[in-house]
Amino acid sequence: MTMITENVERRGMEELGRRLTRPDAILAVTAHWETRGETRLTSGTAPHTIHDFRGFPQELYDMRYAAPGSPDLARRAAELIGDDAVLDETHGFDHGVWGTLMPMFPDACIPVVAMSVDMTLNGEGHRQIGERLAPLRDENVLIVGSGNVIHNLMLWRQTAGTEPDWAVDFRKRTNTALLERRDAALTGFAPDDKAAQAAINSGEHYVPLLYPLGTRQTDDDVAVFNDTMDGALTMTSVIWGDAALVEGL
Repeated sequence: MTMITENVERRGMEELGRRLTRPDAILAVTAHWETRGETRLTSGTAPHTIHDFRGFPQELYDMRYAAPGSPDLARRAAELIGDDAVLDETHGFDHGVWGTLMPMFPDACIPVVAMSVDMTLNGEGHRQIGERLAPLRDENVLIVGSGNVIHNLMLWRQTAGTEPDWAVDFRKRTNTALLERRDAALTGFAPDDKAAQAAINSGEHYVPLLYPLGTRQTDDDVAVFNDTMDGALTMTSVIWGDAALVEGL
């Protein structure tokens, strides 16, 4: 709904798109493409737009994000990931991809490759794939992780419009770990960590955060923006590289 309503989160993404140095290509890790035992990458030249949701206004189903694909980037990313990477010529761009990129790059002219999340991996496994992808940054590829740090739709129905204590606690802990570069605090949580259980829930929306985290360089700045909460959902966004790009967002 951020795509079709007036809100600070979409405005923040739009402004970030204006400030960013224009990339040659984008690799988008999306929470809405779950795989098991493999990491898939779109390798078609013109991936279609996927409307992978139900019960929303027709305006959203009419949206198309006709960015070109990049078979070359897909092959390059697969080489960096290793044997578990699979090229997929038929998969398209789900709303985890276009819902993030459309506000930043509405002209849809930059080649995009979507990447799945392998849900058999633990947190460190996701981060390590990001680390393998880090050379793409030097090739002017923007690496995007699209999900939500806190995402629990069942609890959201009970908590919408509030800021539950457990969610405030989890947001504070993860933001602090991001800013202090404590990766282990982001890749693993204790079995009795009830705030993490509620926030991460089924996990697929959290793990895209760990891929750009893995690409971080020692001289990177890190900054948090769009740090809003609606019950059991947050829109917290993070940038690695030039933190000044998000000042005032």
